Amino acid sequence: MRRQIIVLVWCALLLPACQPQVPPEVIQPDDMEDILYDYFISQGAAQEGMKSPAEGDYKRELYFNAVLKKHDVSRAEFDSSLVYYYTRADRFTKVMKNVQERLGDDAIGYGASASEVERFTVTALTGDTANIWNGELSRLLVPYAPYNRMDFSVKADTAFRKGDSFMLAFNSTFLYQNGSKDAMAYIAVRYANDSVASYNTHFSVAGQTQVRTVGCDVDIREVCGFVYLGMGYQADTGLKMLLMNNIQLIRFHKQKESKKPQQPDDQEARRKDSLELLPDSLRPKRHRLGERPVPGG
Repeated sequence: MRRQIIVLVWCALLLPACQPQVPPEVIQPDDMEDILYDYFISQGAAQEGMKSPAEGDYKRELYFNAVLKKHDVSRAEFDSSLVYYYTRADRFTKVMKNVQERLGDDAIGYGASASEVERFTVTALTGDTANIWNGELSRLLVPYAPYNRMDFSVKADTAFRKGDSFMLAFNSTFLYQNGSKDAMAYIAVRYANDSVASYNTHFSVAGQTQVRTVGCDVDIREVCGFVYLGMGYQADTGLKMLLMNNIQLIRFHKQKESKKPQQPDDQEARRKDSLELLPDSLRPKRHRLGERPVPGG
């Protein structure tokens, strides 16, 4: 029995040493997590006040270099380390999950202003306009299953009404070593009569993405959809990542049309209205048939 205990203790001590370690020339997981976190924050900040695509590209590159300098890492070291993690899904998934959780806890930090974050979230779910998103506020996607797609679904409740419309909105940031960007946002509304109305949009640049539905006077059963990151048009193996943050699903109640008072538009009605406004002394007097008007009468 004593011998078995000693063997178990030795196995427990040797087990961590037997696990494959990250090579020393590769940025270690904790450091890579910090770099990616700062990177996405910097890219969101670079989008603020962007006046042109060229200016945005310049600011994003400038901010990215500042992040690398902060962590004392060269561009070559960063790229090669990302390639290493990209080919090892177990470690890369853990790094991505940690980055995603940190970004979700700090939405304002990566480019969303307070007014954007609170625009709909402060509205009650029963209000005319409400954010009904029930998932994570940020997601990281790579063009490999199952990490290339974010699905969502919201079942209708008593707060849903006929004529409601919906909008899926989020901020997007791409981290690409090479190749073309190809992402799609899709939203569908399922109605009680089993009909489905679907809408989608493709996007390939950083910034805010929106896709909105049109209301229909039928009871709603479910609102669902997905965001998908494709490989692009070139068959390359470079790093491709998409960060979505400040994800919102906005429900808009149909506004009630106010009834406008009917305005008479025929000539006779307008003439009668004008006569009503005249003083009695100025109104023309009517005479019986055959009776001649008295001058001045």
